[in-house]
Amino acid sequence: MTLDACAALVQQGDPDRFAACMAAPLAARARLWPLYALNLELAQVPWRAREPLLAEMRLAWWRGALADAARGVVAGHDVLAPLAEVMRAADLPLAVLERLVEARRWDIWHDPFADRAGFDAYLDDTAGGLMWLAGRALGAPVAAEPVLRGAGWAMGLASFLRAVPELVARGRVPLLDSRPDAVAALAREGLARLDAARRNRRAVPVAATPALLAGWQSGALLALVADDPARVAEGRVQRPEFARRGGLLWVAASGRW
Repeated sequence: MTLDACAALVQQGDPDRFAACMAAPLAARARLWPLYALNLELAQVPWRAREPLLAEMRLAWWRGALADAARGVVAGHDVLAPLAEVMRAADLPLAVLERLVEARRWDIWHDPFADRAGFDAYLDDTAGGLMWLAGRALGAPVAAEPVLRGAGWAMGLASFLRAVPELVARGRVPLLDSRPDAVAALAREGLARLDAARRNRRAVPVAATPALLAGWQSGALLALVADDPARVAEGRVQRPEFARRGGLLWVAASGRW
C-alpha cells in the first residue's frame, strides 16, 4: 500500500484525523498516514467480523504481524509496508503498538468495563497510545510522552462520548455511570487532562506538534458535554461545520491546540 492509499483509507473511515493530517506539513503526513491507517484497520476489526472469535483471531494476527514488521518481515496486509518503514525510521515502541491492538478486544464483546481503571486504560491504549506513536514518529522525545498521552486521552474521551449512542444500539454498555452528573464530571476530567497537557506543551518539539492536530476538537466537544451532558445520550456531541473547520484552521495556523 502506498502512502496515497493509506490516506484514501483514512479519508474514507476517519474523516477527523484525515482533516487534521491534511493540515499538517507534507513531511509529517508521510509519517502519520500509515499510523492512522493501522488504527482504522484495528478499530474496524470487531465490527467487520461475523463472530467474536473471528475478531479475536484477526487481532491476534495483527499482533503477530506487527512483531514481524518490527523485525523487518512484512507480509499479509498492504498497510504493513509503509508502517514498517515508519516503525524503523522512528524506532516506534512495539509494546505501544501491541497495546493498541489488545485494547480493541473490548470492542469485540458486550461486557461493560470492569472498573474505571479499565475504562481509563482503554482510552490511554487507543487514543493516548496512538497520539504518542504519532508524536514519536515526528521526533518527539520520551519526555513528551505524558503530554501526548494526556492530549490523546482527552481526544479519545471526546470521540468515545460521541460514539455512545451507536455503541448502545450495538448492545454495548459504554459508560460505567450514565447519569448526567457523572457524564458531566467525566467531561470535566477530560478538560483537566487536556489543560495539563497544554501547560506542558513545551515538552513537545515543534516538529512533532502536527500529531496533536488530531485532537483539535477535544476541548470544545468536552466543554459541550460538561455544560449539557444530555448531549451524549441524544447524540448531540458535535459542533457546527463552520466552527469545526474554523477551529482546525486556527489550531494549525497558531499551533495552540
